[in-house]
Amino acid sequence: MDTHKGTYTAAAVDTAGRMLGCARFSTTPAGYAALLAWLRSLGALVLVGVEGTGVYGAGLALHVHTAGVAMVEVDRPDRKARRWQGKSDPVDAEAAARAALAARRTGTPQAP
Repeated sequence: MDTHKGTYTAAAVDTAGRMLGCARFSTTPAGYAALLAWLRSLGALVLVGVEGTGVYGAGLALHVHTAGVAMVEVDRPDRKARRWQGKSDPVDAEAAARAALAARRTGTPQAP
């Protein structure tokens, strides 16, 4: 997830790294539920990677934790990759999904 004050952009990849989709959701309880429902509609939900679980992603992190879904905190994409691809919420969300899948630039989320 690429998190912001008013929206989250989610990207989903399968365990082989194939892109399954990208979507934007509001930062509300209804948005959190819609986001998890969307992810689950794509197949088995194994892991969620969230940027900023202590700031803009805190509400989502709590929702994901409460739903019993495994989650990691993902660092922002490196600046070199961002310069090459340009700043884009979908690009950042995909980078977060790939980092979570590869266990790269990840950490333990803040306690809910």
